[in-house]
Formats: sequence, structure tokens, C-alpha cells
Amino acid sequence: MKQLIECVPNFSEGRDMSIIKAITDEIEKVEGVKLLDVDPGRATNRTVVTFVGTPDKVVDAAYLAIKKASELIDMSKHSGEHPRMGATDVCPMIPISNITMEETVIYAEKLAARVGDDLNIPIYLYESAAKTPERKNLATIRSGEYEGISKKIQQAEWAPDYGPAVFNESTGNTAIGARDFLVAYNVNLNTTSVRRANSIAFDIRENGRVKREGNPVTGKIQRDENGEPLRVPGKLKSVKAIGWFIEEYGVAQISMNLTDINITKLHTAFEAVRDSANTRGMRVTGSELVGLVPKKVLIDAGKYFLNKQERSLGISDMEIMKIAVKSLGLDELGDFDPKKKVIEYLLEEDDIRPLVNKNLTEFSNETASESPAPGGGSIAAYVGALGISLGTMVANLSAHKRGWDDKWHYFSEQAEKGQAIKDQLLFLVDEDTNSFNKIIDAIRLPKGSEEEKTARKIAINTATKYAIEIPFKVMQTAFSAYAVLEEMVETGNPASISDVGVGALCSHTAIHGAYLNVMINCQDLDDKEFVAEITEKAKSLLAKSDSKQKNLLQKTEEIIKA
Repeated sequence: MKQLIECVPNFSEGRDMSIIKAITDEIEKVEGVKLLDVDPGRATNRTVVTFVGTPDKVVDAAYLAIKKASELIDMSKHSGEHPRMGATDVCPMIPISNITMEETVIYAEKLAARVGDDLNIPIYLYESAAKTPERKNLATIRSGEYEGISKKIQQAEWAPDYGPAVFNESTGNTAIGARDFLVAYNVNLNTTSVRRANSIAFDIRENGRVKREGNPVTGKIQRDENGEPLRVPGKLKSVKAIGWFIEEYGVAQISMNLTDINITKLHTAFEAVRDSANTRGMRVTGSELVGLVPKKVLIDAGKYFLNKQERSLGISDMEIMKIAVKSLGLDELGDFDPKKKVIEYLLEEDDIRPLVNKNLTEFSNETASESPAPGGGSIAAYVGALGISLGTMVANLSAHKRGWDDKWHYFSEQAEKGQAIKDQLLFLVDEDTNSFNKIIDAIRLPKGSEEEKTARKIAINTATKYAIEIPFKVMQTAFSAYAVLEEMVETGNPASISDVGVGALCSHTAIHGAYLNVMINCQDLDDKEFVAEITEKAKSLLAKSDSKQKNLLQKTEEIIKA
């Protein structure tokens, strides 16, 4: 199980693309990391870079990028809308796969020590890597920005964690940390007023606004017994926000960091800004995602807006994300392609689903070629996917039928079940071919010595067992489609009832076809007990499918004749 860390360094250059390219070239030199996104901002004069890889390789790539930035960016000449303190302003590490936050902190410290010692850049550890509570918050570390470093760094409490306690005029300071996934999100307003944008930011951010006596804007600041200002909390937890004017777009924005998307979701933040803007006589015109997001962020947003519209949620992920993009106005300032902004899509290997990613003609041609794969197992899985897709279509059409508005939620649930079955069967299309390839790989293992012969035999048996389990899984998954099809024949839109019948035929064809693959692969397995058990289960499932198909077809034809 490969450990993966995401790294999202922010560089204080967003206008000179040659500098940005030189920095990202350093990242791409390192094998074991993948550059996912480069998001420059002209007005902020800042570029957010996202890459992912194994921990040690991420440290190497981040170090090279920070080194190159220190050579090419002169902070004494920098200006931009975004708060900043260094050529590499921040460099967070985020645990993505098979690695804990505690382990990620170790790699953040390793990078911090290397940059501080080798490049003489003052380094501050923040978030989960912070050595003191006072340094956990990035805004606290960055307060005073670049212009305030020369005095701040001389204070004992602001000695850097690594590197010299000396103002580096060219590079400034850098914050290196470990944190959970953070979403950088800007909401666009129909105003140019930074003051009015900030009033919205104060309404919604967790830190809220300073509490004042009388007039909430000009009144005297209220303080606690220690002299610290009292605050009125904002609406949203785990949200940081400020208002700013973006000259490039000619509008003000609410710039937010959503530091825990399990607590405050993207669409929740959007709606809170919209409510506050409306109350204050302004209007939200769209929004902007900076960097990448997990797919769930857009799926949750799309489903939220579909629910508000009382529309079925049982549509494909891409359709759900299209609703999210349009509802949030993510395409107001430029094209928005989920394939380029969703981290899961960018991490997919190009050939991870070679069959499913083909068009219909290519798939047919590949099946008809001299190669033994894809064969009947893959075709069975695909026919099953078509069968449940028809059932899902009927559910979606029923959810939108005029006069059935009170039933949309029920049909939406059925369509969601159908989508999940379809997705599993599509996965099995390629996995059946993969299982065949595993047998071929095992057969090709060396068989010279007795040890090699034994290892080869074990590998062949293991691969063969997997090649039996996959078509059996196709049988089970395709059989689960009957639950949706049976609901649709009883309650679905009568105008689409023939589609239910075709779905039943496809489902049974998938089950019978997969059964044949289970049986033929069982001939080559030495484990007779396993063969007897799975053969009995497969025969039973086939018989049940035959019965369900006949019943569904009978009901379908009765409705058609009626």
C-alpha cells in the first residue's frame, strides 16, 4: 500500500510565467511525484502549485522548488493582493493515502530542517507541525507580512523553528506545515467595495468580528480582563475569510479557506455568503476554486442543489458536478473542467480502465479481435451495466413525471441505487480482463527449480481463483439490479415500462453469461472444495435469476397489453 502525500506550496509570483515554469520544472524532475495543478493569480501575484507523491520524493521535490523560488523571486520587489511573507510563502503537506498526520509531520520537519540549514531561509512550522500553540495558526505567523519581518524576527518569541533568526531580504520567511485538506475558495460579488466585502467576511468566518460598544463599526472596542479584544463569532466553523478587490476581474471577492470540509462544506460557505450579501444589498455573481478539491466536495454540492430543486440524485457523477458548477457559478471567470480540478481524476492512471474508456465502436472492435480478452466475462458485466442503466433511467423519468412531484424522493433513491450498481458493473468490465491477465502472468513465471515450480503453481491457482470470483461478483451485482427493476415495473412511469423489460433481459443475460465464465474457469482450479461451493452458489443464483426475469417480463407484457 503506497503512502501518498500532497504538497501545495504557494509561491509569491503569479505574473511571470517563465519563473513559474522554472519552479514547476524542478518538481517534475523528481521521479515518484506527479504535478497535478498550477494555478497562477495575476492580481494576487501568487501561484498555488499542487503535486502528490511518496513522502521522501515529495520532500525532495518541495526542496528543489523552494530553492528555485529563492533564486528567482525577490521579495523586496513583490506586491500583490494576497497576504504574504516569503518567496515560498507557505508549503503545507497533506496526508492523502495510507499515512497518518503524525507521520506527515515528520516529513514536514525534515523539509523544514533541510530548507533552513541549506538555504538559510527562516522557517516556521504551522498547523499540525507547530511546536507551540501560538504558531498553529498561519495568520498569526504571517501577521505583519513581509514588511514586518525585519523587526518581528528579532523578537525572542518569533525566533524561527529552523534557519537563521536573520531577516533574509530576498526570500523572506517560509511557513512549512502539515494539515488536513484545505479548500481555497473565493466568492464573487457585484461590488468593488473592499469594506463591504469585509463586512460579509466578518459575518461568516469563524473568528467573526471585533465586538464594539454601540456602533458596530465605529464604537469602542470591548476587551477582556487581559486587554484582548472580545469577538462576535461568525456563522461558519473552520472558515477563514477576508474581503478584497481583484483588479483583474474588476470585482470584490470573499476569499475563504475552508480548513475542515467535513464541518463546513463548500456549498454551505457559498450559501452563507449569498445570504449575507443579500441582506447587505449585494449579490453573489459566481465563485472560484483555487487549486484542487476532492470529488466529494463537488458531488455534495451538486446533490445539495438537486435536493433544493426536488430533482433526482440518481444521475452520473459528471452530471451531478455539472449542477454544482452551474449553481456555484464556478465557470463565471473562466472555463471549469472537473477533470482538471478534481484530485481523484488527476491521480487516475491513464490506462486504469482501458475498456470502459473506449467508445462503443472501439470496444466492439477490441472484443472481435484475435486477442482472447476482453471475453464473455467483460461482455456480461457490460450487458449488466446496460440493464441496470435502463432501470435507473425509468426511475429518473418517473421522478420528473408531471403530477408525481410528491414521489420524486422515492424515485431518486431508486435511481441512486441503480447508479451504484452500474458503477460496480463497469468496474468489473475491466477487472474481468485483468483477472485473465493475472493467469497469463502466472503461467509465464519461471519453472526451472522445484521452488520455482511450487511458486508458479501457487500463483496460477491464486490467479485462477480470482478469475472465478470476478464473474461470480458480476452475477451477484447484476442480480441486485432486480430490486430496482421490480420497483419500477410496479411503480414506474408506464410509458417506459418496455425499458424495464429490456433491463430484465440484460440482467439475466449478464448473470447467465457470467455463470458460464465461472464454470469454465472452475475446470482449471485444484481447490475442489472451493469449486464445489462456488458452483452450487452460482447455479442457485442463475435459477433465481431465471425466475425473476420471467416474472418481470410477464408483468411488463401485461402492462403493455393493458
